Amino acid sequence: VRIDSEPERGTTVYIYLSRYYGPAPIEEPASRSAVQDRTGSGHAVLVVEDEVVVRTVATEVLSERGYLVLEADNGADALMILQSGTAVDLLVTDVGLPGMNGRQLADAARAQRPGLKVLFITGYAHGIGAGALVGPGMDSLGKPFAVDALAGKVAAMLAG
Repeated sequence: VRIDSEPERGTTVYIYLSRYYGPAPIEEPASRSAVQDRTGSGHAVLVVEDEVVVRTVATEVLSERGYLVLEADNGADALMILQSGTAVDLLVTDVGLPGMNGRQLADAARAQRPGLKVLFITGYAHGIGAGALVGPGMDSLGKPFAVDALAGKVAAMLAG
């Protein structure tokens, strides 16, 4: 790096980088486990969570496994996505959303898309009881959850 500076004329910065003249590196093919881990290819998942950190983690985990992930931070935005006709195979929603709660969202979503599978994620799983929340094509996962538990639930619901 060389810097030339003169008052009232300005500064010029020179950066000298080395040049590599060898062959381009050969990319290694994806490992077998990485290919096997992309279980979600072709499935779209709508994640609805008002906590940014939880939504971001869920989105990243599912994206890494090959799912097309859509996201919303409230029920109204999620319904707009569902009403747009966008393909959604699974709705993953927090129960304790502001405004329209997750159960209300699931009911409204299933009124439009009767076969839509729903995974509820909630910190209240033990308090409300799974039977009170879920029905056919639905399941629940308590927060905090391990990312592998989320990925496993999603894969199982979409496979079944």
